[in-house]
Amino acid sequence: MRARFLGIAELTEVPSVAVVVDVMRAYTVAAWAFAQGAERIVLAGSLDEALELKARHPDWVALKDGPPAPGFDAVNSPGMLRSTDLGGLTVVQKTTAGTVGALAVREASLVLCAGFVVAEATARLLRARGCDDATFVVTGEDGRAEEDLACAQYIAGRAGGAATNAAGYLRRARASRAAAELTTQGVRKGVHPDDVDLCLELDRFSFAMVAAEEDGLMVLRPWAAPSSDGEVRHGR
Repeated sequence: MRARFLGIAELTEVPSVAVVVDVMRAYTVAAWAFAQGAERIVLAGSLDEALELKARHPDWVALKDGPPAPGFDAVNSPGMLRSTDLGGLTVVQKTTAGTVGALAVREASLVLCAGFVVAEATARLLRARGCDDATFVVTGEDGRAEEDLACAQYIAGRAGGAATNAAGYLRRARASRAAAELTTQGVRKGVHPDDVDLCLELDRFSFAMVAAEEDGLMVLRPWAAPSSDGEVRHGR
């Protein structure tokens, strides 16, 4: 696979296939939301948009980065979200980098959102679609986030059919600045002590996550990816 690894600001044209990577924590949280039963996730462009959507749809669950805030139901923490029942609900998500990256490539023909927890399923979907060229959007730290780059490179290798050992990529992510910051921030700032470990749980879920426009909104949904033996396994 021909893979490019770009930060959000480096996107000068619309890619055909985009894989938006945010390990800590947007797309780990998104995967956990689906695992907890969410039907779909609306990716909001701003905090105001998220609050507007929540006001129009009071039964939707709105979440954001950082500490709890009025109008939002949850924070962008997998450790906190994993005990929340989201059965059949729509989640509105606004984060500092992950949602911004997905919205930046919303016109691509295929947009996948990923972290380590859905790495293999994402690679399988890329292989199943015959994608021989993809742009990996490294969302954190203006494209320099080591955890996002490591995950993107790992998925690219797996999508290309390489028997890639994940250990080194996971070590890079664990040693990243984002991991260090999450370790020291604490619950009052919207961080659970288990967040880093949960973000580095390789292939925790068997689905990929596909974003596409629906009624003017960028909507993320889980997507059953074919297994390595060709069988389609539905996974939440």
